[in-house]
Amino acid sequence: MIFFSIPYPIAAIRAMSVDYLKRILTSKVYDVAHETALDLAPRISKRIGNTVLLKREDTQPVFSFKLRGAYNKMAHLSEDELRRGVIAASAGNHAQGVALAASRLKCRAVIVMPVTTPQVKIDAVRALGGEVVLFGDSFTDAAEHAAELQARDGLTFVHPFDDPDVIAGQGTVGMEILRQHPGPIDAIFVAIGGGGLISGVAAYVKQLRPEIKIIGVQMVDSDAMVRSIQAGRRVRLADVGLFSDGTAVKQVGQETFRLAREYVDDYVTVDTDAVCAGIKDVFQDTRSVLEPAGALALAGAKRYAAQHKWKGKTLVAITCGANMNFDRLRFVAERADVGEAREALFAITLPEKRGSFLRLCEAVGDRAVTEFNYRISDAEQAHVYVGLQIRSEAEIEKLAAHFRKRDFPTLDLTSNEMAKTHLRYMVGGRSALAENEVLYRFEFPERPGALMKFLGAMNPNWNISLFHYRNQGDDYGRILVGIQVPPADKKAFKEFLSSLGYPYWNETDNPAYRLFL
Repeated sequence: MIFFSIPYPIAAIRAMSVDYLKRILTSKVYDVAHETALDLAPRISKRIGNTVLLKREDTQPVFSFKLRGAYNKMAHLSEDELRRGVIAASAGNHAQGVALAASRLKCRAVIVMPVTTPQVKIDAVRALGGEVVLFGDSFTDAAEHAAELQARDGLTFVHPFDDPDVIAGQGTVGMEILRQHPGPIDAIFVAIGGGGLISGVAAYVKQLRPEIKIIGVQMVDSDAMVRSIQAGRRVRLADVGLFSDGTAVKQVGQETFRLAREYVDDYVTVDTDAVCAGIKDVFQDTRSVLEPAGALALAGAKRYAAQHKWKGKTLVAITCGANMNFDRLRFVAERADVGEAREALFAITLPEKRGSFLRLCEAVGDRAVTEFNYRISDAEQAHVYVGLQIRSEAEIEKLAAHFRKRDFPTLDLTSNEMAKTHLRYMVGGRSALAENEVLYRFEFPERPGALMKFLGAMNPNWNISLFHYRNQGDDYGRILVGIQVPPADKKAFKEFLSSLGYPYWNETDNPAYRLFL
């Protein structure tokens, strides 16, 4: 594997720790960036019982904080380096920052982006004059290809996070927060991909206001920093989730890891539903639409405050990006209510006889129904997929107990990813023909040829007995597949799964599958 290293020896980097304050204070970011607002989020604040302030980095010229670090790095390059041009690897926001900085500094900029990058970010980079090269499924894949192009063409690499000048540029966000809110701040929540933003913010804030907690937020499926901190060394993830593409980094930086260990107080991870709820929260308070990475800090603030039963605190969440594909909003809207505990999902079993549906409706009462799926499949029992509006997560178990008390066996599906993504669209009952069926859930980069790669690698003797795919406007496809695999082929099937290179989950023992499919 090829990895970029920052152009400073370790001893020099350690000596620079005390120099970050000066680097941040003298950063040249304001040649292109502007000081963003620190806005109160009144609805969110009232709902969670804490004062929530949003640091609006989504309002920068490229709709992301990344412009700060990119320009600060490039402004420190020599005339010869600028003449030869720069290269960067990015999922999109850093790419736009580099492209805009290059246009101001009048130099060539080559940007290597993962093929999973939202089209809105690709178009934005090209509009700013950047030369886009699409390669790989993640930032790490793009970075390795950028290394090859850098060596071939003699370009200067502008790292998206693991460079002192980039980190210092991002640190100006922390400088502005302290200047804009000199009063008490209990915690600042920062999304983490490679760690550039949180390193810069923490290096500044903790040296001036050490009482303020710096809390890092990561996706549960892209938590390289959290795992690295736990292990005491940098950990490289085999796969990363693609929903929050701006933070989909397999390995954090060397310098960002060191700074995080020194200055960051704590971490919290959140799932896709929580981020979707955060996007909705910000829209309701500001009428702005964040990208998933942009809402990550707010989702983490809400979760952390709930976990620690915080009330009356002042919390800052950095809304770090707004480069959202419009088509993705369909998926966000569907999942936001689950993420905010506004919808509970159940599998409810009732006798297959007259009057059962009426009894179930009576048990539901006047509660709003969001989903109701049923398909006759058994002479004795009926299994119904039910969605109900709720006001808090605590209601979920109370509702389940309420149905069980009325002799309706009930299974909570609220956190069942397979049920939320696929099952609700395909309730149909079991088939006697599906012998030796195994059920797997896959995530494919949403690009031409991904499905054919899957089908082409599969043994032609394995029959597909169930298949569900629904385009939800996202940048990767979610597919549920039933495959009839003879017992003698189990080893070959495991080899097939390993060869794909796609994230997958075995759903064969998922109770919802047994009930409905």
